[in-house]
Amino acid sequence: MESFTSPTVTQRDQILVEQQVFSIFKTFYDMPPSSQSFMLELQRENHVEYLTNGLKQLGPSFCVLDANRPWICYWILHSIALTDEFVDPELEDNTIDFLSRCQDPNGGYGGGPGQLPHLATTYAAVNSLVTLGGDKALSSINREKLYSFMRQMKDASGGFRMHDGGEIDVRACYTAISVASLLNILDDELVQNVGNYILSCQTYEGGISGEPGSEAHGGYTFCGLATMILINEVNRLDLSSLIDWVVFRQGVEGGFQGRTNKLVDGCYSFWQGGIFALIKRLNSTKGERSIPLGDGEDSTASSDATEESSNKDLSQGGSHSEKGDHHDTSSRVNVDDISHNSSKGHAKVDPLFNSLALQQYILLCSQDLNGGLRDKPGKSRDHYHTCYCLSGLSVCQRSWSEDEDAPPLPRAVLGPYSNLLEPIHPLYNVVLDRYQEAHEFFTGS
Repeated sequence: MESFTSPTVTQRDQILVEQQVFSIFKTFYDMPPSSQSFMLELQRENHVEYLTNGLKQLGPSFCVLDANRPWICYWILHSIALTDEFVDPELEDNTIDFLSRCQDPNGGYGGGPGQLPHLATTYAAVNSLVTLGGDKALSSINREKLYSFMRQMKDASGGFRMHDGGEIDVRACYTAISVASLLNILDDELVQNVGNYILSCQTYEGGISGEPGSEAHGGYTFCGLATMILINEVNRLDLSSLIDWVVFRQGVEGGFQGRTNKLVDGCYSFWQGGIFALIKRLNSTKGERSIPLGDGEDSTASSDATEESSNKDLSQGGSHSEKGDHHDTSSRVNVDDISHNSSKGHAKVDPLFNSLALQQYILLCSQDLNGGLRDKPGKSRDHYHTCYCLSGLSVCQRSWSEDEDAPPLPRAVLGPYSNLLEPIHPLYNVVLDRYQEAHEFFTGS
């Protein structure tokens, strides 16, 4: 006699999402071509209007995000930059002034003026200022105080605490190392034993968890991989099992889930999709040339090749532009080898994920035609998902590119070619030309 069990809550939720997504796809494929073209169009003007309005004024319901205000700045500013638009000078000045008031006198940035400095909001504030660009924004960052704050957050385990007395996790490691690298203050003191901590978080599945013993997660896997690249220890990871885990997070909907047996979510278009951008650049020239990731002494990662074959260290060499010349730079990585510069003559590497299916999910299921993007059908638009859906879309559009200096081929961009977004630096998730400006500013003489 057969026995039947009721579906679990997870299974019921999965079935519901699939029904909603496949209904959208069926409606789309039943449309005439002119209507299909409109549905696949990225509604740039509406997105920019939605984002700009959010930077000017938010409603009372946003009071729950009072400790995340630099994050709101980053999500909005980065999204606008991806569309190759700019905020007006008055709004830019107001944003710089606001973030300056979030900067703690002893270093780091809090979630709002007078709030406790926190590594996550420090990352968001720095990325916001880098995205705005210009001397006023970049010079507003007190790097010496910020470096002292990071040293205080450094834990004996090798990891970092998010804030004074806070949790230690992979997210804290990434935000600390990313900011230090971007500001040219990364040294051996900050790097010490970070790799050991990240390794302790790689799980039996292959992905990376937030802390030892937890479940592999897309956001933490991106953070862990990017951190290991930045500290020049990426080949200590089991990259084969990591890739296997990430590949199987793309579901039948075309989008990515964050964990095994979880629902698709538009934000993982970047947190998972960005992993492929990093892996592609690590693997694309293997066997063709040997390009060490580091710019200092040989390390355990020196055999890993990157896609770009830069003949000089454009990213982290030299002294600090204003302060901090005492910091040792031997642990720093040539992050331009992981960006889009000097990429000539490298091997063709096909995407490890279905980039067109992901673009279809973003445009048809995550896009709100009135502006903004969302997690999945049935959810509301928000600035967070707008940021990471657009970041993932940018990654998708360049996933087939053999020459990162050339525009992507039209076949790689789903919908009209006007959907093409600005390229990002995949280690930091800032628009590439804004990274380059900040790099020159912080490594200048």
